[in-house]
Amino acid sequence: MKRSEPDQPVSIPTVVLTVHEDGILTATLDGAPMTPPQWAPPWRRESFPQIIDQASNDRTRPIRVEVREADGSVFTDLITARPRRALPEPEPAVEAMPAPGMPVFHTVEGDGFVPGEDVAVAIIAGHTDAAHTGTARALIETANPIPDQATGRVEVLLFGRISGATVIRRLP
Repeated sequence: MKRSEPDQPVSIPTVVLTVHEDGILTATLDGAPMTPPQWAPPWRRESFPQIIDQASNDRTRPIRVEVREADGSVFTDLITARPRRALPEPEPAVEAMPAPGMPVFHTVEGDGFVPGEDVAVAIIAGHTDAAHTGTARALIETANPIPDQATGRVEVLLFGRISGATVIRRLP
């Protein structure tokens, strides 16, 4: 297969940045003046990335950059185009969650408490077995209460701080 030669030679746009004694930059792209956005201050050295992005269409095409310093020195560099990224796969559609309604309250009751005592209320996050020594250990995650894996229900514990009465109920 024979490759055809292009009718015109390949050319890379050239940006010329001239640094003046006061630190202000002037820029041209293939001889045409480039200016900062309207109402923006004049370009300075820190504007270099903005100028390069503008001249290279946000780095989608390569450009040649020539920097002419106030002292007469000249630097040249080639800025390559970034590889084009493939478009990301569209996110799967997520069904809208229904608007939250009124909260649902459940009543948990139990007997055996001393009248007026402080009763602790706890949601059971999991279960563990006691070791052969009679001690038990639990690792607690402080996230939202997790329903029982098997039933999908939540257990609630009432514990009397004085009486030691303990009531465990499953919520429907």
